[in-house]
Amino acid sequence: MKLILLFLTAYLLGSIPSGVWIGKLFFKKDIRQHGSGNTGTTNTFRVLGKTAGTVVLFMDILKGTLATCLPIIFHVTSINPLWFGVCAILGHTFPIFAKFKGGKAVATSAGMLLGFNPLFFIYSSIIFVVTLFCTSMVSLTSMISATLITLSTIFLPYLAPSILPKQNWLLTIIAFLVSAFIFYRHKDNIQRIKNHSESRIPFGLNSSKKKEHL
Repeated sequence: MKLILLFLTAYLLGSIPSGVWIGKLFFKKDIRQHGSGNTGTTNTFRVLGKTAGTVVLFMDILKGTLATCLPIIFHVTSINPLWFGVCAILGHTFPIFAKFKGGKAVATSAGMLLGFNPLFFIYSSIIFVVTLFCTSMVSLTSMISATLITLSTIFLPYLAPSILPKQNWLLTIIAFLVSAFIFYRHKDNIQRIKNHSESRIPFGLNSSKKKEHL
């Protein structure tokens, strides 16, 4: 019964639609009716601005972190904490508080990594930031980073055990499934990337600002 309640709590944590609530509470806007229509961090930045986007980013990360830490908080040692992170990811993607239409799971997945292994989270964040600087596209960065992080779960225990001390095949399987889901949720973005019409951020080697000067 305790495990069921903790799994439910993890799902409900993930279900908190940060972007929707911040938009309605402080901006009187429903971000689902603006921009890409997505409830996640990127659309929040696009529709509500940097401050709101940053708050939503941290909230979405925190959801995954808190969910993953639930077994530690409640002294449950019989199950891998990653399963609770998965529940938060499912909640974020299919939130009960937003008619089961949520975000693309990138930030909440990062939060799961933070709760599971802070060093691996830092390593993954560096991959994301460097890739974002090179591409200037959040969508492409999310897909590339997810792929590299999944591969890292296989090779890091051999190449850098200080970051990921031992092979964890559950982490690899979850990373692979999350990556596949991220690719699926970005199918429209993939088409726009092919058509050279994908939105760019004003940061990095291929930023929107640089494109304006070409």
